[in-house]
Amino acid sequence: MERRKFIKKGSAIVGLTAVGGSLVVGSGMYDVKSKRKVHRILGSQRVNVGTLPVMRAFAGNHTDYVSPYVLFDEFGPVAINPGADALRVDAHPHAGVSPTTYFLEGSGHHKDSLNFDFQIGKGDFMMFNSGRGAIHMEESGKEVVEKGGLVHGFQVWLNTPSKYKFMDPTTTVNNLGDMGLLENKDYKIQVVLGELFGEKSQIETLSPAFYYHVKMNANARLDIPTHPTDNAFIYLVKGELELEGAKALKENQVALYERGESYLNLFTKEGAEFMVLGGEPLDEVVYSYGPFVMNTEQQIRQCMYNYQMGLMGNPDLVNQ
Repeated sequence: MERRKFIKKGSAIVGLTAVGGSLVVGSGMYDVKSKRKVHRILGSQRVNVGTLPVMRAFAGNHTDYVSPYVLFDEFGPVAINPGADALRVDAHPHAGVSPTTYFLEGSGHHKDSLNFDFQIGKGDFMMFNSGRGAIHMEESGKEVVEKGGLVHGFQVWLNTPSKYKFMDPTTTVNNLGDMGLLENKDYKIQVVLGELFGEKSQIETLSPAFYYHVKMNANARLDIPTHPTDNAFIYLVKGELELEGAKALKENQVALYERGESYLNLFTKEGAEFMVLGGEPLDEVVYSYGPFVMNTEQQIRQCMYNYQMGLMGNPDLVNQ
């Protein structure tokens, strides 16, 4: 049963598109015991967040299959000409959720009401643990604005367990040196969060979660182990990926997996780049309104009041 009680459109959470999965002709897959079944394949929706174009895979729905995550956006790739205006999301609040940003290309600028002001570059991973409430602004970074180039990455929200909803907010930035790396003739995997094949990320989360950035070479096969009680999903960035049952995953689609088995069985004929995420489901009721993700309607109302009373900070100062 879905544990999401209500979702209302706000500045940060809107819907998505569902699609049926297609089948691969001439499958390269092989049979493996303890393979996870694909529950559903979804298409992404193109939306704008501020002036930033994104592909939104999910936003506040499919909780039973994506928790502890609640939102998944791919921003870009978009080319910026030297001297052009920055792509920007003006100052806005968050509470009860940890927006994370991972840059594949280009650079970003993050400023918040906690007095953090960061330039974030390729390979960096930022986590804005909003706790009881804070405000941040996001835009393309100084380097890419001055010199031009591509901006491409992911903003993915981790839900905060109920016991931490009203903790003090924090902001952290990590680089590739804090992540695990796996590389051989078939694939390269950046272990952004969690652990895989003995390689472990040093980045801490408030509940068990994993986040793998995978690049597979042509005619490669890969079995990714997961705990059978964890959620798992895959988002395809580039190429085409074959899943169990000869199901084809195409660019900007997300595959949600059922629980109960371990391995994600993957094959690519031409090569593929994708994200694998999941973790221990929080199994808690989710109330959300735009950028606030809580466990009760009263908590949402409290967040709205706190923001209106200036208790999360001053957006005019963050926008400067």
